[in-house]
Order: sequence, then structure tokens, then C-alpha cells
Amino acid sequence: MRMQPRQQLLEVWRATARSSLQDAKWVWGGRDRANSISDAEQLLCLMTPATTVESFALDQPNATDEDVAGSLRLLGDPVEVPQRLVRILTEYMERYTDAEGTPIFAGDSYFRSSDPEREPTDAQIALDVVDSFAMSVTLTLATVGFLQVFRAELRREDILAEVDRLAALASTRLTAAMVGLLRSFTVSVFDADSRPGRALVRTANQSGQPSRQVVDSLRRALRQVSATLREVTIGSGAEQVLDLDNPNRLFECGWSWGTVKDAPEIVLEDKRIDIGRQREGVAEAAPYLYFTVVALDGIAALFSARTRILGLLNEEQQRLARALQLRWDITQQYWSTIASFDPVRWPLEDIPWRTTDETENDYYSLMVSAVTVQELESRRGSDVDLARVGRVLEELGNRGRVTRRPLAQDGSLTLHSPGFTFELVGSEERGGPRLTWQASDFSPLLLKRTLQVAGVVRDPDLRGRLLAQSDLVWDHLVKRRLTDGNGRDLWDQPAAAFDQITTVDDAPSWYYTERVVECLVAAANLVGRSPLRSSQLTELAGDLLNEADHLFDRELMGGGGDAGPALRHALQNARASLRRARQLLSDRPGTAYVLASDVLRELDRLAAARQNVFEAD
Repeated sequence: MRMQPRQQLLEVWRATARSSLQDAKWVWGGRDRANSISDAEQLLCLMTPATTVESFALDQPNATDEDVAGSLRLLGDPVEVPQRLVRILTEYMERYTDAEGTPIFAGDSYFRSSDPEREPTDAQIALDVVDSFAMSVTLTLATVGFLQVFRAELRREDILAEVDRLAALASTRLTAAMVGLLRSFTVSVFDADSRPGRALVRTANQSGQPSRQVVDSLRRALRQVSATLREVTIGSGAEQVLDLDNPNRLFECGWSWGTVKDAPEIVLEDKRIDIGRQREGVAEAAPYLYFTVVALDGIAALFSARTRILGLLNEEQQRLARALQLRWDITQQYWSTIASFDPVRWPLEDIPWRTTDETENDYYSLMVSAVTVQELESRRGSDVDLARVGRVLEELGNRGRVTRRPLAQDGSLTLHSPGFTFELVGSEERGGPRLTWQASDFSPLLLKRTLQVAGVVRDPDLRGRLLAQSDLVWDHLVKRRLTDGNGRDLWDQPAAAFDQITTVDDAPSWYYTERVVECLVAAANLVGRSPLRSSQLTELAGDLLNEADHLFDRELMGGGGDAGPALRHALQNARASLRRARQLLSDRPGTAYVLASDVLRELDRLAAARQNVFEAD
């Protein structure tokens, strides 16, 4: 792997500190004006590695690695850095809490207008958006976990008070974000012969079967999903489930772009918890693939190993997390079922993916690939299925001109600048034009999912091919780094990778940089795992060990143990190597093979020396 994730993360940390700290004060905002999402992404560039990569931990100052501390020198020494992070995180939590104590999840400057001659209204840019809910879940969980470990290191009462205040703010924001995600989930039910029904059947029907037969097959394949949807009892999406009994109905499920219109409020059982007002929603009751993937990524952090081990959720949050995990399971199963519906040719392999509103784009294919990868990872899918997704990701890299040279007039470059744009239906109800959203994270998302597949496969050759593909995507991302100003070594400058793109911006995009950091963290954790084991190599290493053991015992029987100091020393080393090789055989057969080879080489050297002595006599 050419990425060298540790070195790259250290460079990102240095650049983040340099770009964010001006005149000893933390500066919010980058390429886009400060908002609840961008500022969370800015903080996650530091907090994600610090809480998910063990060697980057900052919550135990005495254990901070020297190079890690050096990368954040601008923020202070190892003792000062976590204290400063506490104050910066507190500033964020307070900045996005209104006067009534309600956490703010507005899209603000990330919203765009569909009409270039009309600006969004203040009411529109204040609308809650799923991206903010999901980012807040990730950030607050990282914050609460960080504080839990850091608190044990503290003795000063004033700093303990700051930590407790931040923990309370983060917990409130986490609960509110979970409630927001529950109120943004939706199930869209439609007739099989309607426009969306025909589009879904056309996507699933890769073998040219009669439409009625495909509808029946889809309903059978989704029978378990339909049954589980009936357990959705709180939040949005519950009312639509009643229409699934009709045999002529099909459906989609996932997350809309924001709080769904007419979504009921979530009643918290613990009356001591106050998350403020639950805002009225206006979002269309239909899933958006982009926000569905964003929501799934955020929800996954709620039941990660770190969350469980540290016990980061209170009882109310655990109840909400169970409700979200139900939707997480349902959504993954639904989209992976559609993506792999035809065993001969998966609909996912029919690029580009076509949605039920009859639009198609490679970005949709990447979104569906992302959900499929998550589902395969959660159920430990077969290498055959993972290889098929890997080939789709490879083709998307080619089609998106990430791993292949673009044409002179290449429409694929719009995926990178300005990005894939889609409308947010319902946003016009707050006055002003309909809002749009730009997703420009094609390349980092492609890299993240490729690494995710590589981390799950069990075949060493397949992993090698996926890692080689990852290196190609990383080479592309390196070209897009900023090279000047305080934001140098951050992202994103697509004009540096594509001559056809002329738009240049020297301010860092926290939206893009945070997603690259996610990739680097995924690569770091992949490197930290045990290497894949080859059954053939394990068998060969075992055979070598058996031979080495036998020859070693024969050497001892021949009196080698009573020989001079040099020979006794050589045999002691051989014994230690054999013991070590036996210990490593199951986990690291290649290393065991080398150790056994070294012992055999040494024993043969001793045997050859003895033979030369006999011949001389």
C-alpha cells in the first residue's frame, strides 16, 4: 500500500492546525461559510483519527506519541492539546444551540438554489438536514468517548468542570441527532405499474422476464424486509408500511434529505432529558441515496465496538439506537437485495444505476455499491460477492476518470466539479426557490469502499488487487491536494488533476478533507489487522517445521547439545526460532516459513561442516 496512512494523517493534522488556528484563535469555516456540518467536519479531521486509531490518541497526554504531539504543536504540548480541544468542542456545541436550548442541524451554506437568479430564504437555509444529523452522531460519540478517557487523567477542578459541561452538551446533541434521524427515515410505497414501479422493475429485471413475474419475485425477495418494517413504530415511515399488504405494491426505504413532512415527534421516556423543540419537517417522504448512505455511516458508529466497550450511550440513547439499528438493518437488506436481485447479472453491475424517478448516474451506482458493501461486511459475505462489488468499483473508477485519463470534452468530470447535484423536494415550502445539494465526494467515497471491501475479503490475491486499485485512487487524490497558503496539504483542488477544470479555490474544503481522512483512517485500521492467511502457505510452512523439528532432534541425538559453546549457541537459537515459528504458524504462516527455513539452513550448515571434518580425517 503506497498510501502510508500514518504519515498522511500526521500531515493532515499539521495542515488542519495551521489552517484553523489564526492569532491563537480557532477559525471556523473554509471554502464554504461556517455551518453545523462544515464545522463538524473540520473537527472530525482531528477527532476521527484521535478516537479510532490507537496510536493517534490524545486523551492520555503521557502516552501521546512524539510525532503525533509534534503534528499538533501549534495547539500546544501533549497536556495542552486535549484541554484546548475541550474548549473548541464546547464552542461548537454552544455555537449550534439556539437560545431555547435546541440543537441546530441546519444545512445553511451547504444548501444551493435551483434558480441562479433567486437566493434561498432565511427559513430555507435554517432547515434541518440529514447530513448534519449524521455528522453530529459521529462527532458527539467521538467527543463523549474522548472525554470519558481524558477525565480519568484530570485532577484540576476547573478543567473537570469544563469536561462535564461539554459531556452534557454533547449528550444532548447526540440525543437530538438520533431523534432527527428517526424522523427522517421514510418508506415510499407505489403501485407496480406506476412510473416509479416500472422504473424499479426495469432496474431489477436483468434477464428480460415478464414484468408481472419480476414483481412477484421482488415481493418474495423483500418479504423479510416488509415483515420487519412493521416493527417501525416510532418516528417517520410507520404509516406507509400499512400499504405493503397489497400484492400490486412495491416500495423503497431509506432516508429523505431532512425531517419528513408531518413526521410525528419522538416522545422521550426519560423526562429529565430535554432536547428542546422538535422542528416541523418539510422533506419529501421518499429516500435519497446520498442521504441514506450518510445516515447509515453515522448510525453504524452507535453500535461500534468502541461505543459498546466504553458504554457511551445512556438508557434513552440505547432505546433510540435500537430503533435506528432496526432501520439500518432494513435499509441495508433492501438495497443489497435490489442490487443483487438477478444472480446472473446483478442490477448493480448494470452501470449507471437508474432510480425510481428515472434519473441515472454513476454516482448513484457508487451509492448503491456503498450500501451493498456495508451489508456484505455486516454478514461476512462471500469473496465471490465481494469480488463482484470490487469489479463494479473498479469500473466506476474508470468511468469517473479517477484511474483513467479523461477525454477532451468529458461529462464525467462534473462528478468532481461542481459535483453531482440533486433537488431537495419540499424545501420550496419555506418560500424561495427549491434547494439543491451538491455531492462532490466521488473519489474519496470510491477509495473508502474499495478499502472496506479489501478489509473483508479472505482471499490474499483479491485483497492485493483491491489494494492496488486503492493506490491508483490515492494517487489521484494526492494530485488534488492544495499546495499553497495555510490550507496546503488539505483538499480539494480538482483542477490540479484535470486540465479541463478551470475553477480554482485555495481555501480548504472541510467537506472533502474529512472524507479523505475517513479513507486514511480506514487504511490505518486495515494495516493494523493481521495479514490474510493462505492455506497453501500454512501447509507448506507446517511441512518445513516438521522437517526442521525432526532434523533438530536428530542433531541433539547426535550429541550436538554437548558440543562447544559456538555449536550450543547455534542450537539454542534454532530452538527459539522453532518455538516462535510454531506460535506464528496459524496467524503468520509466511513468517513461520522464513523462520523454519533459517533453522533448516543452519542445521544444514552444521551437517556440512561435520561432513567436511570427517572427509578431512
